[in-house]
Amino acid sequence: MTDNFFGFRIVEKLQKLDEDIKKSDLKYHHKRVLVSKEFTFDAAHHLHCYEGKCKNLHGHTYRVVFGISGFVDEVGLVIDFGDIKEIWKEEIEIYLDHRYLNETLPKMNTTAENMVVWIYEKMMESLNDRCNQYKDAQVEFVRLYETPTSFAEVRREWMEA
Repeated sequence: MTDNFFGFRIVEKLQKLDEDIKKSDLKYHHKRVLVSKEFTFDAAHHLHCYEGKCKNLHGHTYRVVFGISGFVDEVGLVIDFGDIKEIWKEEIEIYLDHRYLNETLPKMNTTAENMVVWIYEKMMESLNDRCNQYKDAQVEFVRLYETPTSFAEVRREWMEA
C-alpha cells in the first residue's frame, strides 16, 4: 500500500479468494451472534376502552428494532442485512407504513404491547419460511418505539414461556 493524502493509504492489491485466503478461512468461528437492524414507519391509530389522549385518532413515527441470532454460515454471515430488509418490506411494513393500524392489523387494540408481538410473530414466520437459508436463525427480540423515549419489547424467551 502507498501513502495518499492525509495519511490514508490506497490498497494496491485486493485480497483474492484461493490465492490470499481460503474459503475455509471465511468462517472465523462457531459462535452464535446477534445481528440487529432497525426501521421506521409512520402510521395512525386510536385505542379502544382507554380514557386519555390516545382514544382519539392520532399518528406516530414508529421505530422498530430487530435482534436476530444464529450461527455464521460458511462465509461468516448469520443473515444478510438485505434479507432482513426484504422481509420487513414485503411481509411486515406493508401492513404498517402510512396505514390506519386499526384497519390493517388483526383485531386488537393497537397498543405498542400488542403490535410488538404481532411484528415478532411476522418476522419469525418469515424466517421459518426461509428455513433452508436460515435454518437456525432466531428472532431474539423486537423493540417497538412509539415515541423516541417510549417502547414495548418482546423477547424470544418470553414468547416460548
